[in-house]
Amino acid sequence: MPTTGRALDVACGRGAVAVWLARRGLAVTAVDVSPVALAAGRALAPEVRWIEADLDDGLPAAGPFDVVVCQRFRDPALYPALVDALVPGGLLVVTVLIGEGAFRAAPGELRAAFGHLDVLHHEDGDHEASLVARRPLTSAGASPGSRRAPGR
Repeated sequence: MPTTGRALDVACGRGAVAVWLARRGLAVTAVDVSPVALAAGRALAPEVRWIEADLDDGLPAAGPFDVVVCQRFRDPALYPALVDALVPGGLLVVTVLIGEGAFRAAPGELRAAFGHLDVLHHEDGDHEASLVARRPLTSAGASPGSRRAPGR
């Protein structure tokens, strides 16, 4: 995990990951819909940029970021935006719950969605799936349907 650069924590909740990243030395932007959760995070790490936003409206934070983290929040419509927010060589960390229901992923979903990246770790457990991947240094790792210019 890098100790410098910019990081984005998507659906950050109370900000445990955002605070951890900030304490490692990254400049962190954290996004969540809950003002109560964001206030709790802000009390722990005022240096983090806390953004209140409904992710149903898209990803509000402007990249690029060296690290993008999304833990236990699933919206496949945001998957391309998560990749697009990364710098070439940037690290993506995603964890989702597996199972039945609209907010849970099918086994293999993360690998299918992010397999065009350099996958460093992927695991489908009984109840959770996780993926760590790096955006390639070339434009070949751009997300399908990406609007970014090559090399960005």
